[in-house]
Amino acid sequence: MTRLDDVPQDLRDELVAAGLDLDHLWAKLAEAVREDLPDLRLDDPTSGSTIPADDRGEAVFATRQDGVVAGLGIAAVTFTMLGADATVTDRVADGTRVAAGDVVMRVTGLTQRMLVAERTALNVASHLSGIATATARWVDALEGSPTRVLDTRKTLPGLRAWQKYAVRCGGGVNHRTSLQDMAMVKDNHVVAAGGVLPALEAIRGRHPALPVEVEVTDLDQLEELLALPEPPERVLLDNMDDATMAEAVRRTAGRVPLEASGGITLERAARIGATGVDFVSVGALTHSVTVLDLGMDLRS
Repeated sequence: MTRLDDVPQDLRDELVAAGLDLDHLWAKLAEAVREDLPDLRLDDPTSGSTIPADDRGEAVFATRQDGVVAGLGIAAVTFTMLGADATVTDRVADGTRVAAGDVVMRVTGLTQRMLVAERTALNVASHLSGIATATARWVDALEGSPTRVLDTRKTLPGLRAWQKYAVRCGGGVNHRTSLQDMAMVKDNHVVAAGGVLPALEAIRGRHPALPVEVEVTDLDQLEELLALPEPPERVLLDNMDDATMAEAVRRTAGRVPLEASGGITLERAARIGATGVDFVSVGALTHSVTVLDLGMDLRS
């Protein structure tokens, strides 16, 4: 296994500009590689037995479905990590819409090492492209409305930064990345604190600079928050039907950003957008994503 410093500088700069931490990225890719090569002193017995170590070739990455690509830059790092002495060309930018059959990346290098890297590279790019594609469907469905689609913290442990990056590639907006980015008062906090207002007051007393979002389930709770001299920075409308959501927007009149959540499906997207809410949060973008089918084929 090589070192992070061996990754081309322009690729490292690109990943940093995309908001990705290089040390974290390298560590997660190394974990994935060790799933295929538990003992790094040994090689893949199949590729090692059938392909000369100095054989060089070209691998073509193509999509077998329409969608939006994400994670190709991360996938490219895998070939450096595994010593493929690879040159990557024709890599389309993450966030690009592609059609079935499109070539999204070419890799030229040591054939044996490229095949060792293949599955890790495809797993990363296919998964993240699936998230970007799902997000883009929501963006398309909300077009013409003021509503933006948000992700949630319903992510795979250890891969949240990558999954949220893929949401951005699809045109979505990241909600909080960690518990410490924003306080969110939900039903369990209300029960524990003895009410919505005591919970809000307790947070602001302890963390005065931290933005707070409060969940409400009906219009009376919303009115209680709107009556405060300093309402929360955002209100989450939980499991409201379209008509109630629209009434919440009317009563709020732009004083506080509103986020719809709960019972959210793509089929409802246009109706939710028509209510005028500012955001709709969709956990399925990351917790129930279907991969975009990408393949890697050698060219002789």
